[in-house]
Amino acid sequence: MKNKIIYLPYCLTVVIAMAGVSLQGTAQIKPGKEIPKIIFDTDMGPDYDDVGAIAVLHALADSGECEILATVASAGHATIAPTIELFNRYFGRPELPIGIPADDAPDYTAKNNWNELILKQYAPDLINRTYPGAVNVYRKVLAAQPDNSVVIVTVGFLSNISDLLASPPDAYSALTGMELVKAKVKQWVAMAGNLPEGKEFNVVEDAQAAYDAVSQWPKPLLISGFEIGSKIFTGGALNEKGDKAGPVAAAYAYNLKTYEDEAKTSRPSWDQTTVLAAVRNPEDYFYVNGPGQFVVDNNGFNTWNPLANKEHYFLTHKYPYAHIEAVIETLMLHVPEK
Repeated sequence: MKNKIIYLPYCLTVVIAMAGVSLQGTAQIKPGKEIPKIIFDTDMGPDYDDVGAIAVLHALADSGECEILATVASAGHATIAPTIELFNRYFGRPELPIGIPADDAPDYTAKNNWNELILKQYAPDLINRTYPGAVNVYRKVLAAQPDNSVVIVTVGFLSNISDLLASPPDAYSALTGMELVKAKVKQWVAMAGNLPEGKEFNVVEDAQAAYDAVSQWPKPLLISGFEIGSKIFTGGALNEKGDKAGPVAAAYAYNLKTYEDEAKTSRPSWDQTTVLAAVRNPEDYFYVNGPGQFVVDNNGFNTWNPLANKEHYFLTHKYPYAHIEAVIETLMLHVPEK
């Protein structure tokens, strides 16, 4: 979920021979290769590229390219966690742990109420369901994983990361949150910031949490900034050829019509590019710049310091935008086996 700006009309034709039937162009995993273990942290609104991102993530998991450990909410609105669970159910993973942020986290939903409408249509039983705290989910999941094995992917506010780092020992682990991250996390991949300097929604809306999380983070950090996803427009093929009975295509169909003042044929792909870079080799799609330091101040303004000795990196575009759009559209069209 990102800055709200007005985009000029954009037209893209993506040709996919068998929409949703197979993952065309899926990377082949070599025997014995270690796949990423993902904790996915999303605001699942007020924007709807989060829907595309969770679809991409499940598609990659279905192809054996990653393992999803948990999916947590970074926005506190009551519809956010149930919406995440709805998509986990659709993709055949209803057992995935889901957590909600602390009470002081941002509390957002979209003005067109797409979360509520999609829940009423596909999973009314999830409305008003209660969930554990996101930090509890993080700590329980991390404690059970091998050292240096977990990739955290955030496509929303950084509230949960800040709270995780500050968490004390508990029944799941005798380690503090900082110690647990140092032991168990391999890297953090975040949709955050506007490089090389600027402001971006995920950072600004909980600026103190972003400052705390980024300044204290002890492991490698890869940033997919606003300028990456803002150039990659997807959703058109999904709207035309997607599973008409499923919630992913339904969410895009409704939002393309109603999210902005005028109907659109596609939407920027901030969150999908982040998931793609977290699971597959990001250098297959983007240039990876660094090391350096992603710096956030207390007001949420970010800069890039290329001289700092930190394990921070950021993406820049390598290919014509349509190349990445086609990859993401193919993954978004994936339909789970019933």
